[in-house]
Amino acid sequence: MENKQVPGNDKTTDNVVITDIPFEIKPEEVLGALRMTRSNPSLEKTVDDLVNAARSNAVPKALFRVAFVDDLTDSGVVVDGVLMESSILRQNLQEVERVFPYIVTAGRELDTMETVKDDIMAVFCLDTIKEMILESAIQYFVQHIEKTFSPGKTAHMNPGSLGDWPIYQQRQVFSLFGDVESLIGVSLTESCLMNPVKSVSGILFPAEFDFKSCMLCTRHPCSKRKAKYNPEMVRKYKES
Repeated sequence: MENKQVPGNDKTTDNVVITDIPFEIKPEEVLGALRMTRSNPSLEKTVDDLVNAARSNAVPKALFRVAFVDDLTDSGVVVDGVLMESSILRQNLQEVERVFPYIVTAGRELDTMETVKDDIMAVFCLDTIKEMILESAIQYFVQHIEKTFSPGKTAHMNPGSLGDWPIYQQRQVFSLFGDVESLIGVSLTESCLMNPVKSVSGILFPAEFDFKSCMLCTRHPCSKRKAKYNPEMVRKYKES
């Protein structure tokens, strides 16, 4: 695995970029994610061609650093001098010292792949492939942290995943790293969405209990849901 120590801003000298993240995408998995089977020769060829192209072009990347909780405030938590405004994040980190801010992306390289713009199914297939590569990259990043730093059981939160930690807080996460675009090719729009879209930012932290933002979210249906809504956990955070 290639890990590169790269400079960030004045107070960040320990950014780590992982650039050789392995992934394996099979056409059958893509069809399964699309809830389709190999019964449409035209669709099968489209998926096969896109998967082969993705294998040749995709360069998923992860950027992270080791950071520390400086302070807890009424509205959030200060991580390496940067205030993250989220009461839920504050509660999750109240007994934590070391955390791992990160940005993971499926990579800009996938956006250069040509698809027929008026072929809606091809565009949808490619979007699904990008999502699967991003998920693989996130899993690889988490495994790397667990193997390298032995934090024990971990959980993570992402700006925008809950109203309590709004999307504009991505600026705070990005500020920990300096020039993120030059490091891994990810930038923020004025509305704080990431480009490329198949990217995610957040904070990974040690957790003694199973925590997923989905447990506090009532949105339904949601194709990205990873845990059931847990009203007892919602009450716990409101009472804390």
